Amino acid sequence: MVIFPNCKINLGLNIIRKREDSYHDLETIFYPLDICDALEIITSNDTQPVQFSFSGSDINDIGQDNLCIKAYKLLKKDFPKLPSVKMHLHKAIPVGAGLGGGSADAAFTLTLLNHKFQLNLSTNQLTSYASKLGSDCAFFIINKPCFAQGRGEILQPVNLNLSSYKFLIVNPGIHISTAWAFSKIQPAAPPQSLLQIIEQPLETWKDSLTNDFEKPLMQYYPQLKLLKEDLYKIGALYAGMSGSGSTFFGIYPKTKEIDTNIFPQDYFVKLVNGL
Repeated sequence: MVIFPNCKINLGLNIIRKREDSYHDLETIFYPLDICDALEIITSNDTQPVQFSFSGSDINDIGQDNLCIKAYKLLKKDFPKLPSVKMHLHKAIPVGAGLGGGSADAAFTLTLLNHKFQLNLSTNQLTSYASKLGSDCAFFIINKPCFAQGRGEILQPVNLNLSSYKFLIVNPGIHISTAWAFSKIQPAAPPQSLLQIIEQPLETWKDSLTNDFEKPLMQYYPQLKLLKEDLYKIGALYAGMSGSGSTFFGIYPKTKEIDTNIFPQDYFVKLVNGL
């Protein structure tokens, strides 16, 4: 059985405060996009008493810390009769790019195991399991536009339809440590809630919808500032960074012709329609 974990972007990201558990309270809008990995899970016929085997393409880390493996083990604790499986993950979502690819893979592993082996877990139960794997994993169980708070696990679906636009996703290949990025932030309450901002016409977002990581990271990586400027230069109605980077995206009218040749050939560049 095969499933296709999709990525997400962050429409705005405010880091509000540092918590006593060393995490941060934040608010953001998660929005799903149709750039997908491919995950296959089959029942293992091996006679050896091994719970699973895992393989992947374009994956550097397929050790025990892989989130797909952690998702299987998490369910195995509560469902000891869960059969041994073989997993294969083909990566197409850039790794460590602020697009939530690893979190999506984990959440879709839960969803696929639930469906394949008829565990009868509800959406709320799957969301609870996903929250144990990572801050934004729960979003991919819902997989619809959501206003996220807390660490990113407190989710409120929002009525946000961007299907009349297309998105240009550009990743320059800079790997940014999330922990390091957070260390550069001075948390503060935002002047305006993201929920209020997204109710306004998209053309007005440029002046109010911000990602707190952008400014400090651009100081260390000037090419990120140039990347955002280029997205506007070729006609973006709104451009911003996703998560803690280094992916940027531009939102364009569907009828807009976009010249992607302005970006270096070694950049990941993908044009997708809004969902």
